[in-house]
Amino acid sequence: MVSEKVKSTVKRYNLLKKGDTVLVGVSGGPDSLTLLYILNSLKKEFKLKLHIAHLDHMLRRGSAGDRKFTEIVALKLGIPVTCEKINIKEIAKIGSLEEICRNARLGFLFKIAKNIKADKIALGHNLDDQAETVLMRLLRGSGLSGLSGILPKRKLHGFTVIRPLLEVKRKEITNFLKRKKICPRVDLSNYQDIYLRNKIRNKLLPVLEKCYNRNIKQILSNTAESIANDYDFLNQASIEATKRLGSKINLNRFARLHTAVQRMVLRLRINRLKGDTRRITFKHIQEIEDLILNRPVNSLVDLPGNICIKKTKKSLVFSRHILRR
Repeated sequence: MVSEKVKSTVKRYNLLKKGDTVLVGVSGGPDSLTLLYILNSLKKEFKLKLHIAHLDHMLRRGSAGDRKFTEIVALKLGIPVTCEKINIKEIAKIGSLEEICRNARLGFLFKIAKNIKADKIALGHNLDDQAETVLMRLLRGSGLSGLSGILPKRKLHGFTVIRPLLEVKRKEITNFLKRKKICPRVDLSNYQDIYLRNKIRNKLLPVLEKCYNRNIKQILSNTAESIANDYDFLNQASIEATKRLGSKINLNRFARLHTAVQRMVLRLRINRLKGDTRRITFKHIQEIEDLILNRPVNSLVDLPGNICIKKTKKSLVFSRHILRR
């Protein structure tokens, strides 16, 4: 039973507390709809206050129908709902459309969560999403952080984001909705090989299941969980090391650290300035290592996000370029 599996995940990762106000991101699709119905079934047990958030990206003709559908579901369940729309095409002049959509969606959720004083933001990622994410990041080239996949519980910009469906397979979600006679909205773009994730979902994973291991999705999910635990330990050790190194990274002290901790320290410093480590690749880390080991004093490395790293006689100094207009 999906509901029992979700309750197990909630308990295992301490996703919910009694009396929580939970903002539920609902697109109208199978995953978010299942999440909503299951959280609604747990409302009495956990004394939850639910609020639905729906953002229309205006990328498809049927997107207005998704909003109406979500509002009808909210009315049926007696749950308050906030809907907004944003013309992604107007702001997607430069950069990845996927990333722009993601940032717009998160910004919307954070705004509503703040307004309603939500304790948690619940999203409908499932086990298949986890497997696709791990493969996608592996193919793009990722360290432990990326291979940790999607976390069941994560602090993001001061908000707690939870994913109660992360141990539920997509097939189980489909069966759950059929049993409940719930008909979700379907985004047909998920079946088109436009993005890398879709190609992995529609082409690569079916081949891996058929020809190599039928349990590949579960294995990838288990791998992500194992890596996440290792990453968490390494991250904590690196945070302590960063504190000891001072505001400027002392090169002598830095040299005595394990390579894994050194690389994590570099990422932590970049994250502090940039706000994230997106677009920071393994090649960038190698370039910083080359700066430390081989390049002369006062040499510089420029990174995405206007980050500049300078090597002095004793230290590594991180700064951010100020863009002039």
